[in-house]
Amino acid sequence: AVRVTFLGTGAAGGVPLYGCTCAACGRAAVEPGRVRRPCSVLIEHEGTRVLVDAGLMDLHERFAPGTLDAIVLTHFHPDHVQGLFHLRWGRGAPIVVHAPPDAEGCADLYKHPGLLDFRRLAKFEPQRIGGLCLTPLPLVHSKPTFGYGVEADDGTRFAYLTDTLGLPPQTEAFLQSWEADGLALDCSYPPQDAPPRGHNDWPMALAAIASVQPRRAWLTHIGHALDTWILQTAPALADNLSIAQDGEQVQLVRGQDLGTT
Repeated sequence: AVRVTFLGTGAAGGVPLYGCTCAACGRAAVEPGRVRRPCSVLIEHEGTRVLVDAGLMDLHERFAPGTLDAIVLTHFHPDHVQGLFHLRWGRGAPIVVHAPPDAEGCADLYKHPGLLDFRRLAKFEPQRIGGLCLTPLPLVHSKPTFGYGVEADDGTRFAYLTDTLGLPPQTEAFLQSWEADGLALDCSYPPQDAPPRGHNDWPMALAAIASVQPRRAWLTHIGHALDTWILQTAPALADNLSIAQDGEQVQLVRGQDLGTT
């Protein structure tokens, strides 16, 4: 089995967005369960623990030394790496950080890595971390960005795809043949009149999910405008599609559905 914990499901700025009085931000201000923090997941399988993205600012409090096998970055935008700026000044064993090939990185992380041991990934070249094998999948974004096809030793498959505007043909073809048990996909915006930039809107996300046909799917990297649109329109969702929430845990087994907590 693979356990996926959605630690954060928010777009940049999160929900509630500072100073905003929209319906979603107002709700999140009084309902902690509706808050969306920086987008990230923890993936666990038989003792292997991998954190995908490091935008949460309290990583040093959430994860005791030695409790993560690696951190894997989708890309180097601040809301996906800002937690590393504090973590790097710690003491103890190095923390392996796998990342896409980005010569610029973010600010001075490369120059002053501290505990962080940065290792460059290559598209479609699998990387084994304990009992998990991660295949970097190119995405469409304003910085070099990878999603990941994560396969456990027992065959369970989970794909994590954020931030992206649609899916590149090679990534789409990979996922169509891969038969994911679960997939989490960027859906930052409600339906847009003009083509969105950098991130999927609702129709684009649903079209991508329909194309690759995972057993189950979750929408993540959600902005406050999308939350407000969902609140106001209550769009119908397919039985196998959910809108991820912070703290949600999912159990996946190859070919089975063990549910959500």
